[in-house]
Amino acid sequence: MPITVDIPPPLREQAGGNLKVTTTGNTVHEVLDDLVKQHPALGPKLFDNGRLRPHVNVLVNDEDIRYLDDLGTDVADGNVVALIPAVAGG
Repeated sequence: MPITVDIPPPLREQAGGNLKVTTTGNTVHEVLDDLVKQHPALGPKLFDNGRLRPHVNVLVNDEDIRYLDDLGTDVADGNVVALIPAVAGG
């Protein structure tokens, strides 16, 4: 089942310059695994020792996975997964 992952500007270089990447999977974890298989340079940007980095927010159809089932959140054909890096500043 194709799932679209929106790639934010800070991660596009590691994703081959793509704004969007089509992946497959039944959960967010499977989708992100497929994304990293396609673009291995994203792995260290997204994960640290197999855990999602705390500064990376993941949304499925505009809903934050932290308020769903985290990486176990189910996805379906046509869903959009958005990667949103947290930014700090002042």
